Amino acid sequence: MNTAFTRIAALLAPCLALALALAASAQDLNVGIAKFQGGDYSGALRDLVPFAEQGSATAQFLVGAMYANGRGGVVQDNVAAAAWIRLAAEQEHARAQFYLGDMYERGRGVYQDYAEAARWYGRSALLGDAEAQYKLGTFHELGLGVALDHAQAASFYRGAAEQDHALAQTNLGVLYTIGQGVAQHHGDAAIWFRRAAEQGQARAQFNLGVLYAEGQGVAQDREEAFNWYRRAALQGYAVAQFSLAVAYFNGDGVAQDPVLAHVWANVAAAGGHEDAAGVRYRIAERISASDLDTAQQIAQQCREQGYQYCVR
Repeated sequence: MNTAFTRIAALLAPCLALALALAASAQDLNVGIAKFQGGDYSGALRDLVPFAEQGSATAQFLVGAMYANGRGGVVQDNVAAAAWIRLAAEQEHARAQFYLGDMYERGRGVYQDYAEAARWYGRSALLGDAEAQYKLGTFHELGLGVALDHAQAASFYRGAAEQDHALAQTNLGVLYTIGQGVAQHHGDAAIWFRRAAEQGQARAQFNLGVLYAEGQGVAQDREEAFNWYRRAALQGYAVAQFSLAVAYFNGDGVAQDPVLAHVWANVAAAGGHEDAAGVRYRIAERISASDLDTAQQIAQQCREQGYQYCVR
């Protein structure tokens, strides 16, 4: 019995040693990952490079990210970053595939190539990466590197939107609003705009306001429309700022206030809205010099304080 036990132990010893070595190796890799996540990039680079050289996709991706951003004591080098990220991407690392697609889209470390960008976004999207799905949706909507195909755009936007990607939710809402790639349905548009708006996406907030103003997909509610315009306006969205100016001037969903109408027309004009300056001029003709001075002071304060103090 003892002899048999000794033989079994001898056979198992190499397997046990290998298991312990693998466990220690995984632990060391996790230490490097933790250093990266904690902002200790020098320590992370030192710990992760050996694993990257041994073929760890996660390590390759993180080393590439440090080269892309010039962290860990290395000089920023997009070519080296692309090389490391490609190694990870070829091992089906979804985030690496997305970033390699982004590098091809922007021409960073590689020649700009929309078709190649779409290919890598596609591989990442198939693995469920929401950002890649969103990007591939935009490529299909614009015909960048792939055939123009609004139905495909809607499909990829939906994949990302269902993962709470706010921009994808907004774009999917737009497609439902205009009936492009999907059957027109303002109710579905409102659902997707609301999900994005509640995450703070300014364009979705404005678009939801428009649906409330027009009573499309939701019960008409001018006060609710004003509230959504305001939320978008406070984020610097010029179209929403202009809509606030019009609402205040007409008393639409809010008490009429020509001074605040001038304020928001002024702010929207500064933000680049092409019709706001003309509206600001027409409002100025209808208010007193004192009110005009007040409006200009509030507008200046509003811009300087990041649109947070735009009241009187």
